[in-house]
Amino acid sequence: MRESTPGASIVLFGLTILSAGCVSSQQTSDETRDYPITPVPFTDVRLDEGFWARRVETNRRVTIPFALDQNDTTGRVDNFLKAAGLKEGSYEGERYNDTDVYKVLEGASYSLALHPDPELEARLDRVIEAIAAAQEDDGYLFTPRTAPSEILPIGIGETRWSNLAVSHELYNAGHLYEAAVAHFHATGKRSLLDIAIRNANLVADTFGSDKLRAAPGHQVIEMGLVKLYRVTGDERYLNLARYFLDQRGKDLELRQYPAGHRFAIYNDPVQIQAHAPVVEQKDAVGHAVRAMYLYSGMADVAAITGDPAYLAAMDALWEDVVARKMYLTGGVGSRHGTEGFGERYELPNDTGYAETCASIGLVFWSWRLFLWHGEARYLDVLERVLYNGLLAGVSIEGDRFFYPNPLESDGKTEFNQGAATRKPWFGTACCPGNVARFLPALPGYVYAQRDDAIYVANFIPSKTTMRIRDTPVTVSQATNYPWEGRVRIAVDPVRDLTMSLRVRIPGWSRNRPVPSELYEYAESIEDEPSLRVNGEVATFELAGGFAVIERSWMTGDVVELDLPMPVHRVLSHPDVTANRGRVALERGPLVYCVEGADNGGRALDVVLRRDGQPSVEPSDWIDEILTIRAAADGVPGDDHVTAIPYFAWSHRGPNEMAVWLHATP
Repeated sequence: MRESTPGASIVLFGLTILSAGCVSSQQTSDETRDYPITPVPFTDVRLDEGFWARRVETNRRVTIPFALDQNDTTGRVDNFLKAAGLKEGSYEGERYNDTDVYKVLEGASYSLALHPDPELEARLDRVIEAIAAAQEDDGYLFTPRTAPSEILPIGIGETRWSNLAVSHELYNAGHLYEAAVAHFHATGKRSLLDIAIRNANLVADTFGSDKLRAAPGHQVIEMGLVKLYRVTGDERYLNLARYFLDQRGKDLELRQYPAGHRFAIYNDPVQIQAHAPVVEQKDAVGHAVRAMYLYSGMADVAAITGDPAYLAAMDALWEDVVARKMYLTGGVGSRHGTEGFGERYELPNDTGYAETCASIGLVFWSWRLFLWHGEARYLDVLERVLYNGLLAGVSIEGDRFFYPNPLESDGKTEFNQGAATRKPWFGTACCPGNVARFLPALPGYVYAQRDDAIYVANFIPSKTTMRIRDTPVTVSQATNYPWEGRVRIAVDPVRDLTMSLRVRIPGWSRNRPVPSELYEYAESIEDEPSLRVNGEVATFELAGGFAVIERSWMTGDVVELDLPMPVHRVLSHPDVTANRGRVALERGPLVYCVEGADNGGRALDVVLRRDGQPSVEPSDWIDEILTIRAAADGVPGDDHVTAIPYFAWSHRGPNEMAVWLHATP
C-alpha cells in the first residue's frame, strides 16, 4: 500500500480522503458513496492577504504555540507520562483533559500541512511519544484511569466503560482519531495513526449488538470513526460509528446522581440526545455541543450509507435550530446550567450560553448539509456563525478566549468561567483547542465542486486549482469582504471549457438575514446584488441561493459580484420574549453590538432612534474595523451611539455590552 506523503491533499476534516492515503488492505469498492458535493481540500486553497488570512496566521503564530504551552504547563501532557510510569505524581485535571492535547495536535498538524515547520513537527513527535507510552498493550488509552491517582477523577466508572454517560472515555477516543488522521496526512508519519487504530480496534472488539451494548454520553467518536474508515478503508469503523448512533434511544445505563450533583443532569437521557432513536429526533434538545457533534456524525454516516431516514432527521433538526433556537450571532445553546438548548424561542441575551465549541459544531454540521443538498441557505448560517458567534470566541491577538458568548453583559457578571472578559485558558479547555484546530482548516470552506459545477461558497481572498473533466481550472478571489460587498472572481481554465460557476448570493443581501422567520429586517432594501461577466452586466437565475453562470469559459474571464451593504435594523420573531421591543444592527454578514467603552460607559440603556441614516466609519481604536454610528438616546453626552462588530467586543476590559437595543424608551 502507498503511504500518504507530507504535503498530500487533505480534504476538510476528513470528509473525503484521497485513495493515496489508504493504509489498510480492507478496502471498500471503487464506487464508494460519499457527499454529492466535494469540498476543495484546504491544502489546495491559498489564502491571500485579507481578513481571514490574518486570523489564520495569528492562529499559527500565537494560538497554536500558546495552546501547546498550556497543555505542558497545566499537566495535560504530563498525565500521559504519568500513565506510562515515566513521571511521578497523580493525574491532574478533569476526565476529558486528554482531548485538549489531541485537539491542539490536530490543529498543529493542519498548520504543518500549510506551513512546514521542522521545530513544530519535532515538538509534536515528542507529545506523540508520550501518548504512545501511555497506551496499554490492548490499545486502551485513557489517562484519567491509567495514571496514578488516590481516587479516580470524578465521573470515572470503577471499571472500563462503566459510566459512559459521564466518563468521556469514548469522547476522548474520538478526538484521538481526528488528530491521528490529520497528523498522518500532514506528515506521512504513522506514529499517531497506529495508536488510534489500536484503540479503535479495541473499541470495535468491545462494543456491538452481540457485545457490550452502550453508547458515549458525549458524542464525537462517530465523526472520528468515519475519518478512520476513510483513511483505512476498514468497514468496522464505519459500522461502529453507525452502531453508536443507533444505540441512542435504547436503554442506556445511566448512573443516578443525587439532585444538585454536578452530573445530575445526565440522569436525563434528553441531555445526551439518548431519549429517542436518532432517526426519530426532530427537535434539538440537550447539551448543544454534544448535539452538534451527533448531527455531524449522522451526516457523515448518511453520506456513505445513503440512509434516507438519517437525512430526513437531520433536515428536521436543522430546521428546528435555525427557525427557533439560534441566536442572531449564530450561537446555539441558551442555558448555562446544562450548556444546552432551551424551549423554542428561549433565547435570553444576558444568560445565553452559546458556547464557542457549539458554534464550531454548527459550522461542521451546516457545511455537511450543504455538501448534501447544495443549497446556499446552509452556507448563510455557516457564514453567520463564522463571522460572529465563532470568531468572538478568540481575541484578535489570539491568546484569550470566550467559553460562553452572551449577547449582553453588565461588565460585572463573571459569565466566562469566573471572568467578565476573555481568559487565557480554562480548567475545561475545549474551546481554545477547538479554535486552534478550526482556523487552519478554514480555507477548505471556500470552494467545492460537483461534476461540471464549481461552487464559490464563501468570499475570501484566495486561489485554488481544481479539475473539471480533466481540465485544470484556476479560480481566485479578490475582495475586502466583510467590509465591502465587491468580489472579483477570476476563472482561468487551461483551455476553453464549458462549465457552470455557482456563486452564492447571501440571504442578507436579499433582505433575508436567516433562512427562517426567526429574524427579519425592519425595512427592506431595494438595492439588489449585481453580476458582471467580463465587464458586461449579466442576468442570472438563482438555483438554491446560487447565481448560476453557465458558459464556455476561457483564460482571463472575470466575474464581478456587487453585494449592497446597507446598515440593517433587525427584529426577532415575536415569540422571542427577550427581544420584544428591541432592535439589533447588522451590516453584511456582521452582527454589531454596543459597548460601554465607546459610549460613555453605557450600553444596556441605549435607545436606538429611527430618525436619521446610520453611518459607517473607521474605528478609532483598532485598525481595519468599521463601526456604525446611529441616532440614539441614553448615551452620556452624545445623541448617537457607536456600534462595533460583535466579534471585537471585550478587547478593552470588562464593560457593558448589548446586541439587542431598546427600540423605545
